[in-house]
Amino acid sequence: MPQQTYLMFGLINVLGVAGIVIWHIQGRSRPAARLIVQIMVFLAMTATVVLADLNPFRFDAPYLDGAGSLVVAAKILWWIHLSWASIGFVRIYIVLDGRPREARLLQDLIVALVYLGVFLSIMAFVFGVPIGTLLATSGVIAIILGLALQNTLGDVFSGIALTLGKPYTIGDWVLLGDGTEGRVVASNWRSTYLLTAAHNQMVLPNSVLAKQALTNVSKPDENHQLMLPLRVAPTKRPQFVIDVMREVLASCNAIVHDPPPAVILAGIGAAAIEVELYFQVTGPSQRGIARNEVIDLVFRHCAANDLTLAMPADSTVISRRPIAEMARASFLTLIGFNGLFRDLTLEEREALAAIAVERQFAAGEVLVDQGGLATGLMIIQTGTVALIKDGRQAVRLAPGDCFGALGVLFDRAERREVRAVTSAVVYEMGKIAFDTLMAERPELAKSLTGYLVRMEAAQTSHLDAPASKGGARGDLVHAIRAMFHNV
Repeated sequence: MPQQTYLMFGLINVLGVAGIVIWHIQGRSRPAARLIVQIMVFLAMTATVVLADLNPFRFDAPYLDGAGSLVVAAKILWWIHLSWASIGFVRIYIVLDGRPREARLLQDLIVALVYLGVFLSIMAFVFGVPIGTLLATSGVIAIILGLALQNTLGDVFSGIALTLGKPYTIGDWVLLGDGTEGRVVASNWRSTYLLTAAHNQMVLPNSVLAKQALTNVSKPDENHQLMLPLRVAPTKRPQFVIDVMREVLASCNAIVHDPPPAVILAGIGAAAIEVELYFQVTGPSQRGIARNEVIDLVFRHCAANDLTLAMPADSTVISRRPIAEMARASFLTLIGFNGLFRDLTLEEREALAAIAVERQFAAGEVLVDQGGLATGLMIIQTGTVALIKDGRQAVRLAPGDCFGALGVLFDRAERREVRAVTSAVVYEMGKIAFDTLMAERPELAKSLTGYLVRMEAAQTSHLDAPASKGGARGDLVHAIRAMFHNV
């Protein structure tokens, strides 16, 4: 063999070994440079193979002049670098195609096929092994392994189907047909990992996941609709029930108001009017908060509008007050909703009821201007009221909530406008009457002060009561400041 041919074979081996060494030295922290080196080394080896007149796709009989080992090593190195270069081109395609979720799956599949093809090529074109017999033997082995690994292979192919179908991505919240739900935190060939609402990690085999109905709560966004069924006693017109339930949803701060919630009559009978409340929340974590608030508001609005929930006995029933007691009883019920008056005795509550005056407002009417003084401390009887600051709605108030403390207690202008969202009825305790009542009944001021001091202590993490200034009203004003500083 000519000396030049020896040099060419030796150069192929040197390039192949040098490429492997450089590839390992660069490490995984420099994938782009690593890929460039792979491609450049392979191109240099291919050019040398052509110049040496060495055909990697043909089995050559062993050389008798001692060059056999160089030829075998050169072919093996060339096939190895061919596989790496092919995988490198596939990675470039995946990155440019912008499909990150399929990247791992495609890469794993192609890497397996490329290495299998290279192994068979080396056996056939380097060592002269008849691959037909080898493939037949491999087929028998594959059948045996397939039967032994049936469940695992089912998970693998189900994972491929789920990945290509893209019913979810990492980070999505999914709900399965069997009631299982959680956020997808990881996915591989065999399993999908969900983080449940209980903060537990659930591992689901892909074959099990592929057989179930799956709802992707995060698509197109995490806003999703909830439904709360109610049965109301048919003591009022159905339209009146619809109006009250709309006020319930309008006064809820934990739900989405665009698109607006809906109230649907599901049926009517002698025992009940069946109503369904439909509303949206911003995400799975808000479902419990929103449902709790809606149920609490149903109770308050039904009590304020003399509605009773219908039987059966396991339903929550709101008792109906006699019509003759409606005016006074409604006020006493409302102040029972508010923690500010919860510790008062019945006599003290009746004293407040005696100075309360009922006022009515139409939807959109302004109750208190931003920057103005409230004429009294007001408690909502029916309807929904919104606090608006600089044209933006801050919070919505429902029956039992109160406002107007800044003007009544501090003689200070309100920082927020108070506007009726729906038609509303409120009870107003005027400033003069409220001051007179506090002066005449110091025990009432003491009871109110005790509650407000506890609220302030919970917020400031200490139990020291504020210093007394200006008598009972001074105690009340000082203690109430923490409660109403954002009103």
